[in-house]
Amino acid sequence: MNTLFLSLLSISTLLSLCLSAELCNPHDKKVLLQIKQDFGNPYLLASWKSDADCCTSWYQVECDSKTHRIISLTIFAGELSGQIPPSVGYLPYLEDLTFRKLTNVTGPIQPAISKLKNLKFLRLSWLNLTGSVPDFLGDLKNLTFLDLAFNSLSGTIPSSLSLLPNLDALHLDRNKLTGPIPDSFGFFNGKVPSLYLSHNQLSGKIPESLGKMDFDIIDFSRNKLEGDASMLFGLNKSTIMVDLSRNVLEFDLSKVVFPSSLTNLDINHNKIYGSLPAQLTQLNLQLLNVSYNRLCGEIPVGGKLQSFDYTNYFHNRCLCGAPLPSCK
Repeated sequence: MNTLFLSLLSISTLLSLCLSAELCNPHDKKVLLQIKQDFGNPYLLASWKSDADCCTSWYQVECDSKTHRIISLTIFAGELSGQIPPSVGYLPYLEDLTFRKLTNVTGPIQPAISKLKNLKFLRLSWLNLTGSVPDFLGDLKNLTFLDLAFNSLSGTIPSSLSLLPNLDALHLDRNKLTGPIPDSFGFFNGKVPSLYLSHNQLSGKIPESLGKMDFDIIDFSRNKLEGDASMLFGLNKSTIMVDLSRNVLEFDLSKVVFPSSLTNLDINHNKIYGSLPAQLTQLNLQLLNVSYNRLCGEIPVGGKLQSFDYTNYFHNRCLCGAPLPSCK
């Protein structure tokens, strides 16, 4: 009986030890605790306790199921103050780094992020970051998603971003960026990302080189871009959405050939002239706004064109026909 009891006790002890064994890599745990300290031990990171397993008990982090190294750090929507800690650069297996909707996170984009060579997903958005968009982001070759939107970043867009071969989407919108769109954006290596550059102070002409690329989504709205944008379109492209609204673009719309895939076209508040091409009647348009330009002629009849409100067409030089008043 004693032998059986001792055996059961031994098994119970071993099970207890196995269950209490920490999965979290001690180096990664030390780094995360440093990040928590650098942010002033906020309530948002209250689950980050030194006596708990960071792989099983901590919110905001995710471990690889085999290596138990930290692969995701996502801190979202809460009270958090200070700059992004340099410690984030010491999580070598990190694939996803997200700081989002933390309005008191300030300062520049942390240079230590350049060490995260396995990073696939970088989202630093809805913060209060300042300074420039750093060149080193072009060295993070595994990035598939880069979102720096809704900050106060300034300066020019680095041409090195075109060196990212796996990028699906680039969000630089809602900042204070100036200067031109880089010519290198017409030479993306590998994938062609969706481009979101709206609500900045970008100026100059759209580079002709962008005509070589087949972008799914282009949003250049609310900038100071001028000149021709017709190179962004083309019958053989697979573009879905183009928003060029509220710039000072000036080109002949009647000469534009649109991709058959186009569903959203917004060019309002520019200096675009010519007439609406009849080809627009062949598109499955979900959104169309050509208001506040210098367009003339009759709105082609057919397709979705008459389904849009007159406000999507008004304030042009001499555009007429339904849904606007009939041509005289």
